[in-house]
Amino acid sequence: MKNIPFNKPYLTGNEMNYIKDAVDLGKISGNGFYTKKCQDLFQEKYGFKKCLLTTSCTDALEMAAILLNIEPGDEVIMPSYTFVSAANAFVLRGAKIIFCDSREDHPGMDESKIEELITPKTKAIVPVHYAGVACNMDLIMGLANKYKLFVVEDAAHAIDSYYTGKDGIKKALGSIGHIGAFSFHETKNIISGEGGMIAINDEQFFDRSEIIWEKGTNRSAFFRGEIDKYNWVDIGSSFLPSEIIAAFLWAQLENLEKIQKKRITIWKSYKDRLKHLEENPNVKLPVIPAYATNNAHMFYVVCNSEEQRSSIIEKLKKANVLAVFHYLSLHKSPFYQEKYKGPALENSDKYSRCLLRLPFFFELGENTIDLITNTIDETIKAN
Repeated sequence: MKNIPFNKPYLTGNEMNYIKDAVDLGKISGNGFYTKKCQDLFQEKYGFKKCLLTTSCTDALEMAAILLNIEPGDEVIMPSYTFVSAANAFVLRGAKIIFCDSREDHPGMDESKIEELITPKTKAIVPVHYAGVACNMDLIMGLANKYKLFVVEDAAHAIDSYYTGKDGIKKALGSIGHIGAFSFHETKNIISGEGGMIAINDEQFFDRSEIIWEKGTNRSAFFRGEIDKYNWVDIGSSFLPSEIIAAFLWAQLENLEKIQKKRITIWKSYKDRLKHLEENPNVKLPVIPAYATNNAHMFYVVCNSEEQRSSIIEKLKKANVLAVFHYLSLHKSPFYQEKYKGPALENSDKYSRCLLRLPFFFELGENTIDLITNTIDETIKAN
């Protein structure tokens, strides 16, 4: 039997055509035809006020930290159970990271624990929409308004996912906080190999975001004819991607609805075949709160122990299936554990020990899902 990978990038068929077109247009260094097409689509479809493509979500988060003027001594609250880029972006500016525990029912941050972590030094909250499932943004934005804090939504998993607030209005994730950050890494729903985007929803950051994006210069304004020469006016870096990346991304965006429909079908197939496991109080499947939508970014199982997870991984490996665990709690990482002085984050550690991500990609077939779910079922029963 052939190997079943954890992830397999899906190509729509037009990626190479658009890359060739970008080359033929004679401008491939970035901020050209395809970059503008992608940014315009995101603004029109999801209501982001201003979008700038970046070379990664990491870059988008680093741009956010610069835009917020994060400085040494500032504190930034975020979940411990997340990818290191969320923390690195702010650590690079000198911030102290204040880690929040995960929810009992979901790997996302426990919104009820945020307020107790706020101090006079707190400058921002960084909710991570884990698996594309929204955090409680009414509660988070309420705290931000109360304490005059910024909110940066880490929406790396969350393209085409929404939050319905108390006002009944459905809003795209990444459009609610002051800034949103997205990933188009090859493991995400919509891909460009590497790639990302910053969504800016607070107008006070519009002009400066372009400057930071363009290496600290007002080059974008120059090319629009707004100034007669461009200069170095701020700090920044080369955050914008090439037109090659943007052209690849455009081929994906044209097929967004098709991709999302198939991914949701795969997610539901997993859920239907494994829902009987919920009868076991120690085995958990993904939870979607009433205020959130499901963009089918991933499917995971929360095992009852690290040993059970290891056993399932090994059984799947023998069936030529690659399943993986996810993050390790950042507060216990070699880099940060001596710096961390907060309380035990039991739920974050539980997900680090017990969460198992299953293979998930566009071309995953029903027979393969049967093989994966049957193997999981048999392993749990045997133990």
